[in-house]
Amino acid sequence: MDHTDIGELGKRVREQIGRIVVGHDRIVDWLLVTLLSEGHVLLEGPPGTAKTLLARSFSVCLDLKFNRVQFTPDLMPGDLLGTNLFDFSSNSFSLTKGPVFTDFLLADEINRTPPKTQAALLQAMQERIVTIDGVTHSLGENFMVVATENPIEHEGTYPLPEAQLDRFLIKALVDLPSRDEEREIVLRHGSRTAMPHIEDFGLETIVTASELNALRAAVRDLRLADETVDYVVDLVRGTREHPSILHGASPRAATMLATAVRALAALRGRDFVIPDDVKELVLPVLRHRVVLSPSAEIEGAVIDSVLGSIVESVPAPR
Repeated sequence: MDHTDIGELGKRVREQIGRIVVGHDRIVDWLLVTLLSEGHVLLEGPPGTAKTLLARSFSVCLDLKFNRVQFTPDLMPGDLLGTNLFDFSSNSFSLTKGPVFTDFLLADEINRTPPKTQAALLQAMQERIVTIDGVTHSLGENFMVVATENPIEHEGTYPLPEAQLDRFLIKALVDLPSRDEEREIVLRHGSRTAMPHIEDFGLETIVTASELNALRAAVRDLRLADETVDYVVDLVRGTREHPSILHGASPRAATMLATAVRALAALRGRDFVIPDDVKELVLPVLRHRVVLSPSAEIEGAVIDSVLGSIVESVPAPR
């Protein structure tokens, strides 16, 4: 497997998902970047923008086990992880595994559940293991979380803490469609009120588990020039020096950005990274890892705009 195979993979996945989801090609690319980088992604957008449909369609293209959890205020950690139950026939405890024991976990409306249940995902997302009653269980190297949240309605929600947000490689903002895209959505799905049945669209599996391992190895081998490394580091350090930012991005953010740009370059069919790859991923990789200062918030500053000014101020390598 090499960068040309990864570029072809991206094209095929976009075509498949495009059969059912309209106008989210860039989000699909970021899902692929996350998959190839062994990360997790947070999709934020208003209701009705196909976040769940997009994640479910993406999972169909992968030869991976899929589970979906609807996060609610009464969801308990045991409902997510599982619990040990006593088996009277064997006179012993046995583990009843929760939905987290999967490859592809869709965490729908993750900010609707209390912090205790949110925290149950921390170890799973960072180490791909869970500990239940003192015993550690592996989730496998392909474990990936795609979470969704609604930024509009705040009643009954629990904002994700910084430690958990940092577990997501990418935070993608799912915008409302353009007029032409919305018209196409109505033409394609306007004959029903329920979510479209994915099975009706004949989506095909594009990537098997063994192919995924080879693709990830090819991404890891992709060369990152010294000047590109310097550019990534300077951008991340710039978030710690900007007067509008109270807490800047950590060194881990720099390593995640470097990993993500490798995957994006491979998706573009290249075996090298260019500055435009870094610029494209600065916002989705860093927007949830920085905190604006109170004075900046009072003045109406927006994180994406502040990050954009940092990108403009840091010279890109030629």
